[in-house]
Amino acid sequence: MFAGHTAASYEQARDGIAAGVSGFTHLYNAMSQLAGREPSAVGAALEDPDVWCGIIVDGVHVHPASLRVALAAKPRGKLLLVTDAMPMVGADSPSFDLYGETITAVDGVVRNADGALAGSALDMATAVRNSVQWLGVDLAEAARMASTYPAQCIGLGQRLGRIAPGYQADLVLVDADVQVLATWVAGQRG
Repeated sequence: MFAGHTAASYEQARDGIAAGVSGFTHLYNAMSQLAGREPSAVGAALEDPDVWCGIIVDGVHVHPASLRVALAAKPRGKLLLVTDAMPMVGADSPSFDLYGETITAVDGVVRNADGALAGSALDMATAVRNSVQWLGVDLAEAARMASTYPAQCIGLGQRLGRIAPGYQADLVLVDADVQVLATWVAGQRG
């Protein structure tokens, strides 16, 4: 079970972890923030070495310095790249309807009519590229943060997230700039 969109205090978040919360959805976003006297849900997530943390590496949802703090705090394998992508990613239209509300992407930032963030315009290849460029993560580790570790997190690490015999052949071919050249899903070229 993952926690997200929470105003939980540090103590409440720790109680949640003790009760079975195994991770936090898009760390830092829509949750109580880390402060000196109130570590909050963010502090509980960063402190616990067994807790998974999804994070949006777009420079909008989380400042690059906060991204680096999360990377330094979490053990290798516990920080997962997530996009929180909305339907306009890869589509021609910059807007869509979400439960009667118009959501629009302007300059790569997705907002509702009130101006609040409403998901992201981030694709996974860009999240990987940003991790390499902004966080100094090597490409192989960034790829694991986008594939291997999420597969392990959801209990599918024995058949997804690696290129190895017996694993499902879900592959992305990228160039040196992490631009997608081709994809395969279950061995079939997309």
